[in-house]
Amino acid sequence: MTSPNGSNESTGPIDPSTPIEPTSPIDLTDSARPTDPIVRVDDADDPRLTDYTDLTDVELRRRREPAEGLFMAEGDKVIRRSLDTGHPLRSMLLTERWLDAMADVVALAAEAGAPVYVAAPEVVERVTGYHVHRGALASMQRKPLPEPAELLGAAAGSGDVTGPARIAVFEGFVDHANLGAAFRSAAALGIGAILLSPDCADPLYRRAVKVSMGAVFSVPYARFAEWPSGLGVLRDAGYRVLAMTPDERATPLDELPSEQFDRCALMLGSEGHGLSRRALDAADAWVRIPMAAGIDSLNVAAASAVVFYATRPKA
Repeated sequence: MTSPNGSNESTGPIDPSTPIEPTSPIDLTDSARPTDPIVRVDDADDPRLTDYTDLTDVELRRRREPAEGLFMAEGDKVIRRSLDTGHPLRSMLLTERWLDAMADVVALAAEAGAPVYVAAPEVVERVTGYHVHRGALASMQRKPLPEPAELLGAAAGSGDVTGPARIAVFEGFVDHANLGAAFRSAAALGIGAILLSPDCADPLYRRAVKVSMGAVFSVPYARFAEWPSGLGVLRDAGYRVLAMTPDERATPLDELPSEQFDRCALMLGSEGHGLSRRALDAADAWVRIPMAAGIDSLNVAAASAVVFYATRPKA
């Protein structure tokens, strides 16, 4: 599948019944902490580089990374942002020219007992399956996701009204570039949290992290186990669910009074089909972005930016 930003990553078939063996966590005991974390590698088949293999096989990595509790951070800015938000470093893979630029992170790796593998660009390309333009990759440890009610700061049914004023709900976002762009818009425009339907793509997948410029680390998110019945937790927390749809029966966004946005959940649907009928039926109101004649919808990443901007609190 080709994504909107021109990606042509392989999505070759894999056997879903094939079990994935979890990787062992890094030993962080004092005796295991190296004084020099740098390990030079010249063999692309070195088993120590397992975290970095087959990065262009989307289907495999989508299964493997959550199962093994890891994700990939690519580029110096994204690596630093993931560390700043408390994700433990498992290891790094660098080309030689990036050692000086990443010296501060290499020092952190030494403290954490995480190896820093250094290899020639052609070796890195053979390991990962693509040319790593930024020259720096890090394997990071995932943190446990909160439950939706926990994320909102309200136990289901408690009637508590704490939590962010505006949140977003994404249904069926399967394109990682669109998901990353929507997270970036949410971070820039003050969305307090994001809730994902069970079939949404992984925000920590490498392309989503890269497109978001690390915004997936700054906007808290959770994933519903049940859909759309899980939306009930929003009402328990005092949110009004506004479903974004191009349907002409929906109220134009610019005609809604601003008080409608004081405690709202802005729900957007998949790139191809928008919100499902079940999600629309579960909403409190339907809302549309007014458009010129002949255009019926926007790309979901663009639509999210418009909606987040239009509903922001006015000074």
